[in-house]
Amino acid sequence: MNTASERASVTRRRILDVAARQFRALGYAGVGLRGIAAEAGMKAGSLYYHFDSKEDIVAAVLEIGIDLVHDAVAEAVRSAEGTQSAEAVLRTAITRHLYAFFKWSDYTSANVRIFGQVPEGIRDANLPARRRYEKLWDEILERFQSEGLAREGIDVHATRSFLLGAMNAMPEWFDSERGDIDTLARKYADIVLHGIVEPGDERTA
Repeated sequence: MNTASERASVTRRRILDVAARQFRALGYAGVGLRGIAAEAGMKAGSLYYHFDSKEDIVAAVLEIGIDLVHDAVAEAVRSAEGTQSAEAVLRTAITRHLYAFFKWSDYTSANVRIFGQVPEGIRDANLPARRRYEKLWDEILERFQSEGLAREGIDVHATRSFLLGAMNAMPEWFDSERGDIDTLARKYADIVLHGIVEPGDERTA
């Protein structure tokens, strides 16, 4: 039989799953405790056994959204250390990010949608987790510079922002029945590594 703490943990996660789904669909202002409780199959007052406030819930949703993807990519990078080229590591990291972002899309897409909508204190508290994940990608891209593989003058931070922005929008349009994540990951990596202009084409816009 499950202990009381185990049951509480399951209930807490059910609340967060519902909240993430609603934040993704409705935005921060469109979600209330009554709506979360109703979909979770409990009374609104029961939420306070697990969370102090709506702000407490949204802070947890934001943290989970980042940590799930960070852990997936970090594990892939650790496994590849010393055995794969910089290009292979980048391709693996892109693939893992897309799989994780799609698998936990309620949390990850809610994070992207509502981060700018939540109170400033919640954003500030979430920034360290966001910065850790950005740093991981900076390190992946900086390896190209350290090995002399990157084009001279390339801005690692801008490249990282461009790539993460493109990948983070994926759940909003990607249809798994009409395409596969591995192919999409390969296309993203090819754009970052090789660009869209034919080699030797010196034309400019």
